[in-house]
Amino acid sequence: MTDRPFRSALYIPGSKERALEKARNLPVDAILFDLEDAVSPDEKVAARHTLKEALYQGGYGNRYCVVRINGLDTEWGKDDAAEVVEMDCDAVLLPKVNSPADLDALAAITGDLPIWAMIETPLGIINAVAIAAHPKLEGFVMGTNDLAKDLNTRKGQNREPLLYALEAALLAARAYGKVIVDGVYNAFKDDEGLKAECEQGRDMGFDGKTLIHPAQVEIANAAFAPSEAEVDLANRQIAAFEEAAANGQGVAVVDGKIVENLHIVTARATLAKVAAIAALDH
Repeated sequence: MTDRPFRSALYIPGSKERALEKARNLPVDAILFDLEDAVSPDEKVAARHTLKEALYQGGYGNRYCVVRINGLDTEWGKDDAAEVVEMDCDAVLLPKVNSPADLDALAAITGDLPIWAMIETPLGIINAVAIAAHPKLEGFVMGTNDLAKDLNTRKGQNREPLLYALEAALLAARAYGKVIVDGVYNAFKDDEGLKAECEQGRDMGFDGKTLIHPAQVEIANAAFAPSEAEVDLANRQIAAFEEAAANGQGVAVVDGKIVENLHIVTARATLAKVAAIAALDH
């Protein structure tokens, strides 16, 4: 899963037929079909059927389709979980995961369907390692709005109040080879702010960004894709290292810097990501 691009993961309300239709033509890597926050209480039951029909009709191509259900402690959660098993989706996303026991409870209903976990509570951060180790878990989605609320933090510059939590979740995901996408950027008309936060998340190590508006997709896709300069460097590092190896040397020099095998692993991963992005049929 970590070889698959997840640069952009766009939330789409499961109750809005027009939004569900539009999503079929958006250049996103993943769609988070939402039955939770984006759906009002009086629409939640009907939204299940609206979303199920849209997924049955298909047309989402290679976009990774994840359905976010309501929490199992709500009046809708268990019925959502039972219904999602019948939907043509790739995974189910559970909100406010506090421990592996929450995933066990969901898996008891959804069976072999892969699970993603919203990491958006203090307990979720504290137990991130154990959650990441769960055999049914495929990925983490950071819920930074809820997390900030529970921690009683202020926004801060460069998300400083949330950095420990973000890094703790990232470490857990990487330790167990799971996908992890960063939280949303609320000001969807602030392109510069979004770009800066995407670049921060990319530099920290996140696979991509969750988005709340189609206007954010292009910026996220660009930020989390290798740049032309990174691709050029990767190609030159590989060529130099292979030449050095042919001459019986264990290291090469590119741009005045030592290139060892560990750099080649990163370089090949960069080129593989470029190929994977190109292979996506948006």
